[in-house]
Amino acid sequence: MKVILTQDVKGQGKKGELVNVSDGYGRNFLLPRGLAKEATKANLNVMEGQAASAEYRRQKELEEARAISDKMKELTVNLKAKAGENGKLFGSITAKDVAEALTMQHHIKLDKKKFVVPDGIKTLGVTTVDVKIHPGVVGKLKVSVTAE
Repeated sequence: MKVILTQDVKGQGKKGELVNVSDGYGRNFLLPRGLAKEATKANLNVMEGQAASAEYRRQKELEEARAISDKMKELTVNLKAKAGENGKLFGSITAKDVAEALTMQHHIKLDKKKFVVPDGIKTLGVTTVDVKIHPGVVGKLKVSVTAE
């Protein structure tokens, strides 16, 4: 019996997969619990439509991420911080600070977790920060830190 899984089933497959199970397992366990539905032509068409829409959505997100990445190459985020005489900051500039400044200055809202600033920016000057916008798309952003 062929069924389409509506939830992940251990030992059978993931949600949305078409699997072949024994008649008794399908009729007595999967279908009554709502873990699967029969693989009729209508249900197969719905499954294909959902897969196509998910792929379309992924492509749109990837295109948007690439557009943001290209735009960010030309941008510079300006931040001010207190620093000592040798150009070392009192404290550091964190990913949260960079994300907030990017939103305020250029109106691009990204989550602070997407910015790769391992230990923070601890010196004055221009630093290039990697931004993981989407899996496989990494943007570069210039962050200029000046003394207050």
